Amino acid sequence: MQPLRTLPRLLAASAGVAALTGLAQAQYVFSVDFQSGSLSVPDGFGAVPITEGDLLTAVTGLPALGPLPAPGIDVSGGATGLGLALHATCVGHPPYTPCGVELDAVSFGKDTMVPPNFPIDPGDIWFSVDAYAASFPQAPTPDITTEGPCSDLAADVLASTSFMPPAPLPPFAAAPGHAAVVDGDGLASACGTVYPGVGLLEPTFAAVPQGGDNLDALNIDGPPVAGGSGFPSTGVYFSLDGVVVHPFSGIAGTGSAAAHGFAGSDILHSAAPGGPPALWAPGPALGLDIAGGLDDLDALVINENGTGAYEPSTTPYDWVGGGTDMVLFSVRAGSPVIGMPDSIFGAAIEPGDILIPPVAGGLSPFPGIFVAAENLGLATARSFGLPGDDLNALDWLQAPLTDCNGNGVDDSIDIVTGFSTDINSNGVPDECEIIGGPVCFCPAVDAPCGNDYLPGGCENSTSVGAILSGSGSGSVGLDNLVLTTTQLPINKPGLYFSGTILIGPFPFGDGLRCVGGNILRYGPVLNSGLTGTMVLGPGIATGYGLAVGDTHNFQCWYRDPMGPCLNGFNTSNAFSVTFTP
Repeated sequence: MQPLRTLPRLLAASAGVAALTGLAQAQYVFSVDFQSGSLSVPDGFGAVPITEGDLLTAVTGLPALGPLPAPGIDVSGGATGLGLALHATCVGHPPYTPCGVELDAVSFGKDTMVPPNFPIDPGDIWFSVDAYAASFPQAPTPDITTEGPCSDLAADVLASTSFMPPAPLPPFAAAPGHAAVVDGDGLASACGTVYPGVGLLEPTFAAVPQGGDNLDALNIDGPPVAGGSGFPSTGVYFSLDGVVVHPFSGIAGTGSAAAHGFAGSDILHSAAPGGPPALWAPGPALGLDIAGGLDDLDALVINENGTGAYEPSTTPYDWVGGGTDMVLFSVRAGSPVIGMPDSIFGAAIEPGDILIPPVAGGLSPFPGIFVAAENLGLATARSFGLPGDDLNALDWLQAPLTDCNGNGVDDSIDIVTGFSTDINSNGVPDECEIIGGPVCFCPAVDAPCGNDYLPGGCENSTSVGAILSGSGSGSVGLDNLVLTTTQLPINKPGLYFSGTILIGPFPFGDGLRCVGGNILRYGPVLNSGLTGTMVLGPGIATGYGLAVGDTHNFQCWYRDPMGPCLNGFNTSNAFSVTFTP
């Protein structure tokens, strides 16, 4: 069983670092590269052709099971967004043909600040790789080794699954671990795995044309952007593509950085919609472009200190307090800095490493390794003699994207590590779902006076029947079950009751009674008010002593003096719940 978040994380607020932890609101934003089939596809918000210079988001908001519509353009690369000069000429260009606007990495500048002495928990580090990644066998799955052979990898996002000590971390400072947690299309792969997706195309083959998509930039923690119509108040920090030749594909970068007057190692900033982008942090200030060639920055996590100017950190965690900017990044496979000694450990830099700017007085003038690739379960030349896996996109979270069970760990991590079951494979832990559902409707054969109504209880004075539904879960521990009855006559009293068995149904006033056995009444008496609605919960389990394993069948009873059968009262359909831990 996976433990809860580590104690330092839980005590963060009382330690005075509450501002360093947590997501104000999560929004899943990403881009795709030029080797993606979604280019020129009408986006899911306004049917605008997608380009590799746009920031996208799932039309569903958070990842969901497919089939899904195409992603929506959240921030355009053009005149209403990042202000890339070539964007207008690239709208509608065919996939697999470079067009000079490719994004490589993105941050909104207020990513969660990584504080000192905080262990790294499962689900803190989210990243993507390309179709050439190899990894090495590990648990849990799905992971690179299971999704790669099915060509269902390049559009996915992975998350770390190991508990790690505080960074900086050399190779194998923790047990390697990652799992695929967000799919490209949200559909089952050829290998049979299924988890929530964002509307991208799969499969993606390690060849050109690829067919599917390659996710190339990622930002999850705010500030959020209204779907397709907003621009973050902090602006957008990003890098453009260099000209590095990928060692596995032999394909050169698109040169979108040079096309706009920058280097692929530079961090740019568009402060307002329409740009144009300005240089924020030049590559050499990050320890790049000093190894005899031009490096290609490939992923970004930034917490900008509010001054607007780049103020580089010179030692890990000097960004706490706002004196410097926190910048974490990776470099693309084929960059000249690959293989150079890092400034913290003197280890050969790999394309799967999470890096920080050079440490003052360090072992080299090159970036420092903040988290070595091996700790994420990525293959490297330095440890395995394998081609280094390319960390393609990155975000560092201190709070979950989704956490329905409230344990401080992302739901997807709970599922892949076995803390939670997901029997129906819908990406939601079973303890967060109601085990049961609506029963006992009102067909004509059972209606007391021909007042049948199949969607719910028998017809009442509103010409429809009352519908009882449930939300939350059947978990006794969470105790978040909420029962809601709608389509009631207005301003009438009523109450909920339950029975341990289903009976009949038997005529009961203008409705049906479907529950028997041990009967419980849930007080106090409610009133349907002006909306014709009654709600019970949360707190039902603890308030009424309901136990794990119990099944309770709920109904709503209500007054209805003008009902069709003139018996003065009616009932809703029933709703059955089996309670879980």
